[in-house]
Amino acid sequence: MSGVIVSMRRTLLSCTSLARNSLLGGALAALLPAEPADAADLVDTLSILLDFNRQELAVLATALALLGFTVVAAILLMRTRVRTAKNEAGLRLRIRELQLQADRFGALLFAEPQVLISWPAGDNRAQISGDISMVLPRDSSPQRVLAFGTWLPPEPALQMDHAVDGLRERGDGFQLTLTTANGHTLEAIGRAIGGQAIVRIRELSGLRRDLAETNLRYKALSDETEMLRGFAAAAPWPIWAKSGNGALVFANPAYVRATEATSIIDAQERRLELLDSADRAAMERSLKEAAHFTSRLPIVIGGERRMYDVRAANVGHGSVGVAIDASEADALSAALVRMAEAHRRTLDQLSSGVAVFDGQRRLAFYNDSYRRLWDLDRTFLDAHPDDSSVLDRLRAARKLQEQPDFRAWKAKLHEAYRAVEAAKDTWYLPDGRALSVVTTPNPEGGVTYLFDDVTESLELARRFDGMIRVQRETLDSLAEGVAVFGSNGKAQLFNPAFLRMWKLSNDAMREEPHIQTVEGWCHQLFDDPLVWRQIREAITSIENRADVPLKLERKDGSVLDGMIRPLHDGATMLTFLDITDTENVERALRERNEALEAADQMKVDFVHHVSYELRSPLTTIIGFAHFLSDPSTGPLTPKQAEYLDYVTKSTNALLALTNNILDLATIDAGAMKLELGPVDVSKTIELAAEGIQDRLATDRIRLKVEIAPDVGSFIGDEKRVVQVLYNLLANAVGFSPPDSTVGISARRTDRSVVFIVTDSGPGIPADMKDKVFNWFESRSQGSRHRGAGLGLSLVRSFVELHGGKVQVDSVVGKGTVVICDFPTDQAAHRDAAE
Repeated sequence: MSGVIVSMRRTLLSCTSLARNSLLGGALAALLPAEPADAADLVDTLSILLDFNRQELAVLATALALLGFTVVAAILLMRTRVRTAKNEAGLRLRIRELQLQADRFGALLFAEPQVLISWPAGDNRAQISGDISMVLPRDSSPQRVLAFGTWLPPEPALQMDHAVDGLRERGDGFQLTLTTANGHTLEAIGRAIGGQAIVRIRELSGLRRDLAETNLRYKALSDETEMLRGFAAAAPWPIWAKSGNGALVFANPAYVRATEATSIIDAQERRLELLDSADRAAMERSLKEAAHFTSRLPIVIGGERRMYDVRAANVGHGSVGVAIDASEADALSAALVRMAEAHRRTLDQLSSGVAVFDGQRRLAFYNDSYRRLWDLDRTFLDAHPDDSSVLDRLRAARKLQEQPDFRAWKAKLHEAYRAVEAAKDTWYLPDGRALSVVTTPNPEGGVTYLFDDVTESLELARRFDGMIRVQRETLDSLAEGVAVFGSNGKAQLFNPAFLRMWKLSNDAMREEPHIQTVEGWCHQLFDDPLVWRQIREAITSIENRADVPLKLERKDGSVLDGMIRPLHDGATMLTFLDITDTENVERALRERNEALEAADQMKVDFVHHVSYELRSPLTTIIGFAHFLSDPSTGPLTPKQAEYLDYVTKSTNALLALTNNILDLATIDAGAMKLELGPVDVSKTIELAAEGIQDRLATDRIRLKVEIAPDVGSFIGDEKRVVQVLYNLLANAVGFSPPDSTVGISARRTDRSVVFIVTDSGPGIPADMKDKVFNWFESRSQGSRHRGAGLGLSLVRSFVELHGGKVQVDSVVGKGTVVICDFPTDQAAHRDAAE
């Protein structure tokens, strides 16, 4: 574009020159003076010469200018097209030359099989060219070359991935020698050239391949050497290497430590040896004669003598050696020998005869019981005779049972050498003994014979059979009906009492009827389908077998107490006992108990009524006593004041007793209600302790209070909790001797607040622990305590109203501990009925 503008400027300049050289140019030049006045004179002159007015002269000048510009532009266009055609021809020639040059370079580049992968800058798509058949099948897509794992083993593929990533991200060049999954050796070179990442993969051949393989072998050997050196350095056994002249050329740290050297150089310079001179000379002789040496030798390391397995061998022009600590193995070997000897002595103590024959059927071991059993000569047994010789000698001595075909019998016995499992047999000897013979094949070959004298066992078995018959007769004489049903549900055993109890036929039961058949026969006396279903399921069930008690009231008015009991062999025993008389007695006792409970309720009602009636006069007496003690009523003599104090104390005690009786009666009647609210534990203990301060001072008893810091408060009836703690403290003070300590503590658990009251009184006997919470149950146990026996009854009642529980732990002579557990959450008001 800049060339066209220059051409136009040149054309205008040419037009100017042409105008100046022509007549018109002269006229125009005359018309264009430097001053405006001259220009006006020039126009007037032209108008006169050409006979044109000013307007016509302007049009003529414009037309002449356009015509000149057109001619000049046409000339310039023709000249530009000529130059462009020449440039295009030159460029086409240059392209043909570059193409020829590119073809020559491509021919030279791909003269050998290779693959080029290039990534232009800012483009993630690779351009792949070359012969991909060297790494992939011919019909594969070129992009699969980038999946290095498809044609390389895992480790080289990962190495190639990392190298390509480093090349593309940071421009790090690389050169790798790879071995494909098919065993071909390739060279991969990566470079960043001209803003592109280029990877060249080619197959190595000839000298380059040999060099690459040599490098790989060198690297592998170097890695292996480094690994072996690392192993030797980490090994806890001394390892060394010597040259042909016996000089130490390598030693690991264990060798350095064993020889007490400071370093390997120190060991080499001082020529420190692990073995003493005699053992070292023996090792050198063995290496010269047999090229290897193996021996277990003692070596002193760090002042301790230990056994080592020393192994050395000639390698190349030198030798290598290692000393492995075998002290533990040597000790274990000695222990194994001692254990084997102990086992031998143990087997000699067995009453069973043991004989072990090896794979060649020769006697390898026998115990003393085996020798005594067959009365064989020890010299003969120590000569390791074969199995057949032993049997032949026993037969010759008439110690074996006579056999119709002894050869066949012996061959059958020797089948144990080829058997897989143990076999058991019984031999009846001519002297009347019976032997149990167990032949067990040994894993390493051979057979172990185990002989047991079972003469006595067989005799015991015969006696057992006799006892079974006696037991059967005993079972038949029982008054309890017994029947045993097998796992198939059929009757296997029964006694006459069972037949009589259910009115069954002896002949019918001997046919082993099924339980369903027996059920049908028994329906005339008892037809409850649920009970019979339970019996059937218990007899025929395979799982969940357990004892099932039964109680049957039959149509004839009799009552049977039954039991279904599973037996170990899958059978089930069914027993029935007629308890009609016992049931009648139990009914009578139950009726009497109900009458006693009604009488007890009458007693409670009477106590409640009497205590309620006593409160009115007691309240009047207490009121007048307080009135008399008031100074406003007049002075009292000392004696009168003393008597009035006695009256006040007695009426207060009687009122407290009456209130306690009323509370217990209200609870027992189910009319007691709790006034629930927050109960401050510390304040509650303080209020309860105030009521016994005078008694503590009188009896010189110390009160010890322990309250956990986190006890806080809980929901309950504060008045009743104070009453509970007061009764417990009063009870503890009453039973404690003078100058002793009564303790009360409180702590919080996850779901409750626990109060514990302790004393050092005489304790509660074991037979009284269950009675201390009963009404009017009070015993002094040798203490000063006297009372109506209602305090602990109220304690238990109020604690249980709160949903808690009371526990008494006591040891006679050591005191009593009462534990009250109050739940911390009272969801709703509780009354006595709850």
